[in-house]
Amino acid sequence: MLKTYLNGDWEFSQVSSEHCPDVKESWNPCSLPTSVHVELKRLGRIPDPYKDLNEWKVQWIQEADWIFKTQFDVNESLFNHEHVDLLLDGLDTYCTITLNGKHIANTQNMFLSHRIDIKSVIKAQDNQLQLHFRSPWHEARKAEAQNGGPKPLWNGASNRLHSRKAQYGWGWDWGPVMMTIGPWKGVHLEIYDVRLEDVRIDTTLTGQKYDTATLTAAITLSDKQERDYLLDFTLVDSNNNIIRSAREHLASEKLRWDLVQEAKGWYPRGYGDQPLYRLEVELKDRGGHTLDMITKRVAFRSAKVIQEPLEGQEGTSFVFEVNGIRIFCGGSNWIPADSFLTDIGPARYRAWVNLLIKGNQNMLRVWGGGVYEAEELYDACDENGILVWQDFMFGCGLYPSYPKLNESIKAEAEQAVIRLRDHPSVVIFAGNNEDYALAESIGVMDYEDNSGDYMKSKFPARHIYEILLPEVVDRLSTIFYHRSSPYGGKSSSDQTVGDIHQWNVWHGTQEPWSNWDKLAGRFVSEFGMQGYPNIRTVNEWSDDKSQLFPQSRVSVNHNKADGFERRLELYLMENFRHAFDMSSYIYYTQIMQAECLSAAYRLWRRNFKGRGKEYTSGALVWQINDCWPCVSWAIADYYLRPKPSFFTIARELKTFTIGITRKHVKEYRDESTSAFFEIKEQMELWACNSTLEYVDVKVVLETYNLNTNQRDRKSFDIQLGPNASTEIWQGIVPGQSTRTDDSQMPAPIVIQARLHLTDKPHQVEARFSSWPEPYKYLAFPMPGLQIVVKGDDVILSCEKPVKGLILDVEGEECAWSDQALDLFPGDDQVVRAEGLKGRDVMFQYLGDGSA
Repeated sequence: MLKTYLNGDWEFSQVSSEHCPDVKESWNPCSLPTSVHVELKRLGRIPDPYKDLNEWKVQWIQEADWIFKTQFDVNESLFNHEHVDLLLDGLDTYCTITLNGKHIANTQNMFLSHRIDIKSVIKAQDNQLQLHFRSPWHEARKAEAQNGGPKPLWNGASNRLHSRKAQYGWGWDWGPVMMTIGPWKGVHLEIYDVRLEDVRIDTTLTGQKYDTATLTAAITLSDKQERDYLLDFTLVDSNNNIIRSAREHLASEKLRWDLVQEAKGWYPRGYGDQPLYRLEVELKDRGGHTLDMITKRVAFRSAKVIQEPLEGQEGTSFVFEVNGIRIFCGGSNWIPADSFLTDIGPARYRAWVNLLIKGNQNMLRVWGGGVYEAEELYDACDENGILVWQDFMFGCGLYPSYPKLNESIKAEAEQAVIRLRDHPSVVIFAGNNEDYALAESIGVMDYEDNSGDYMKSKFPARHIYEILLPEVVDRLSTIFYHRSSPYGGKSSSDQTVGDIHQWNVWHGTQEPWSNWDKLAGRFVSEFGMQGYPNIRTVNEWSDDKSQLFPQSRVSVNHNKADGFERRLELYLMENFRHAFDMSSYIYYTQIMQAECLSAAYRLWRRNFKGRGKEYTSGALVWQINDCWPCVSWAIADYYLRPKPSFFTIARELKTFTIGITRKHVKEYRDESTSAFFEIKEQMELWACNSTLEYVDVKVVLETYNLNTNQRDRKSFDIQLGPNASTEIWQGIVPGQSTRTDDSQMPAPIVIQARLHLTDKPHQVEARFSSWPEPYKYLAFPMPGLQIVVKGDDVILSCEKPVKGLILDVEGEECAWSDQALDLFPGDDQVVRAEGLKGRDVMFQYLGDGSA
């Protein structure tokens, strides 16, 4: 097997087409992988599409045709081999390929790689390879017109439903309209006589202590003739120690190894280690000559999705179990990290995963409107124990289903499953994003129809999600298949079965975030709240400083959500007294997002109460990242700058957490009266423990009356159950009086709970402060905030409680260990600020005057 890479020495130009006939060609050098927008920006031919209103200045690119071409020579010795293949790993999207003037292939699926036999066409010298990309906009419109016309969808233009191209490029409610074109992955030649066409490795972990690892390997060769090829297998650990080997194994026979205590199991982050092994497969002929080699990275784990009846509640669980351990999955949704995929390098993928780790997250959902992501993302998840929920690439639409399209989708699914199945992090494939929800919303989903004959129904894509995709997943892997996200029992919004996307905060009924507990599902795979990014990111979207206010044309263009002004103001006005200058608006939307999202994780993690009582088993926020500088639901912006919500979520996903709810309960004297009653403020206190052991803790509960400075204190010695939440106490808020009419205002009492391990009494493992809501009613006191800097440590203390403290510095930003802090007298907190370099620390908090 010889490989020759052809990624350098290309050139590209726009060319004449039906819709752009009068084009003067202008050839410019480039290298692969790339796209037209990236190259034109590099050449200065277009303005930065991410700035100002420039997005709309580059829309012509998607309606034009483009050619990328290269010339190359090869060694004449390659003609001594039986096969010469051209491999194109990814073409975006509609491409006619010619070699030496001869047409060799057409492509129309961005997600496919292509292998083309070119031995009869290639020459030793002066080979001319040309990739002619046709307008994705017009090609998709043609396909739409030929196959039934426009269909309903959410986001983008309807022709996207007929295009196997990253759907977010048509524009989404967080991203620009940026339809990329070009060879978005590499190109190379493979020269060989016989090759390892497929190496399928399946691993499991079993045994009473999950100490028996099993590996099976099935080999498919490109040579289909009956020949006796031999294989050498070597399993190697991370220290290059050989664990097991087999020599001269017949390629026609399946390999099976049972490794009792020889190989260690792979566990999600927080539940064990992530040992990774290397399986080397060498193909030989009977004479011992090496013909091909493949190295696969493998791990050993058993992963299931448990759906079983629950104790005391209707429906069934939806909980991920890895190596016998049931996991509360606290994590995020992932969209493509750039509108221009070729601008994302390996280091950037790893930086995103490092951010997940910093945020104590253990699951990432790769959303169905983007792409099957780069290996670097999955590799980093493998190495760090981040579970991956993988959607197939369908999102928010009533997709068509017809033989030609389905043939392409089947090939796409096969390639995706074969590529991703070896990653131990990948534990679920879901058929699509929200397509069943859309079908329900327009009345075309018939749950009574289980005929399997869906191609001519009002929801034809059921054939894809219920027949085509599960067959591919089951045939090619052992990974769990879920027909959609969300998908459940009576509907996709069923809170008792399957997963839900809970958008009744922000969208839908626009519930207050205090209702997250009522909005829980068995697994909440989407929910969110918008918040502005860091001021440094805001400054990036325009060089015109007069546009840097919340209602400017540029600021509005950098928030793609319909009705975002109404929704932001609804939640801001209900909860805060806020200002409208950019600095204040950033602060208030960030604090709102931080408060809202942390409450969801806190209340839903409480529902993970132990085996048989996993009433909520996961919460995946929409979303971790952005594809450009904007206002969105992301908890870290395009430049990987965490928003305050990132830190409040991280606190709710620590090994130990503490939580409080409070509510005002009105009890009437009897049924006959509306005037005589009592109002009491009740609270509940609980803690969560994600270790697999019982843990003895001390919980300190303190209250502070903001009007009178009165303080009360309780403490509890309690044992927390393993891998579950534990209820601690419920009662009347200490210091709160009973009211007898609605004119009496409740005392503004702040409650703080701190959790200490019994064997570490002076160390706070978890803390939470519950403030009276809504915050707009409060008169915040002057807190006597003190900030002491020692190197990169920032020591925070106060005389009276502080709400929503955010820290910053002038100039180059710091890497903060925590943000959006609530302080309580007598409980000093230390924040690490890497890169502080002796600078003064700036701050904002609710009621400080600057916010």
